Amino acid sequence: MEYVNPEGLRLDGRRPMEMRQLRAEIGAVSGADGSAMFEMGNTKVIAAVYGPREVQHRSQMVNDKALIRCEYTMANFSTGDRTRKPKGDRRSTEISLVIRQTMEACILTHLMPRSQIDIFVQVLQADGGTRSACINAATLALADAGIPMRDLVTSCSSGYLNSTPLLDLNYVEDSAGGPDVTVGILPKLDKVTLLQLATEGCKAVANYIREVLIQNTKQLEHRRGV
Repeated sequence: MEYVNPEGLRLDGRRPMEMRQLRAEIGAVSGADGSAMFEMGNTKVIAAVYGPREVQHRSQMVNDKALIRCEYTMANFSTGDRTRKPKGDRRSTEISLVIRQTMEACILTHLMPRSQIDIFVQVLQADGGTRSACINAATLALADAGIPMRDLVTSCSSGYLNSTPLLDLNYVEDSAGGPDVTVGILPKLDKVTLLQLATEGCKAVANYIREVLIQNTKQLEHRRGV
């Protein structure tokens, strides 16, 4: 199958190093301390953050930092007629761990000792790059909750098909069986938090997330009459 035509265009019309359209919404879950909807092309995820709050199980309490917990799930309708694995399957457990470890690298957990922060991420529509979209949504939700962070952690995927490096893979490209990698970075600090070479894509996501946060702040100030 030809994933890049002679004119240098991919199946969805993008150039090899062109990202899909990004869309985001802050405050998508009214009952959460922080939440966000994040879309990368046709991939759509939602994240909700609760905390910092009292640790539910005292045996898990950490005296010098906050406990970070993460749960990743996929909605029943997220993949259409593709095979869906049940909640709690090995892949969901693995991605939950990856997201938690990535978030732990950016959250200033030492400022919130003996507390707990819960991050819930759900894929509403899957079309490739779900892991990256979940990390980006979680970053926005944490910022919305006012959780102190070293930097915004952002993520993007890349792959190699038809002897061509591709940025931000969709489902068809991701399923083609070529080599691929998911990267998470702290853009201001220029540090890699997840390496599973999509650095430029991560920086583009970071710029977009900052714009969303600035717009959200301006909207809140306007409502308050500031």
